[in-house]
Amino acid sequence: MVFDIGVALTWLLFLALFPMVFFWLRRAWRILVKKNYSEVATKRGLPPKNPKKWAPFVGLLNLICGGIAAGVIVSVLMGLYSYETWSAVAGLTIWGKIIADFIIRFQAHPINFDKKRKPATD
Repeated sequence: MVFDIGVALTWLLFLALFPMVFFWLRRAWRILVKKNYSEVATKRGLPPKNPKKWAPFVGLLNLICGGIAAGVIVSVLMGLYSYETWSAVAGLTIWGKIIADFIIRFQAHPINFDKKRKPATD
């Protein structure tokens, strides 16, 4: 095996899975078990008006993505998946989590078009 940019990126992806799994599963634990809703669908650091409504969705998303990523780590360490398979699963999990978090956050913080803007003063 020759160390080149492809090998470096592969190791970077694999090693980045460890903190992602930790944070995702910890976040799921905080939301689903400890009922801490401060991290639910935040937008600019602020939770939605009713974070309890969105907590099951965010908690399950973090639990599922953390579980899949943990499964990828175990399968790589045991040699069950080829490189193409585990990198595809890890990549889809990461991108799926980002997109699903965005969708949930957008639904929890809808755009209010009825706001009246203050007139500009000259």
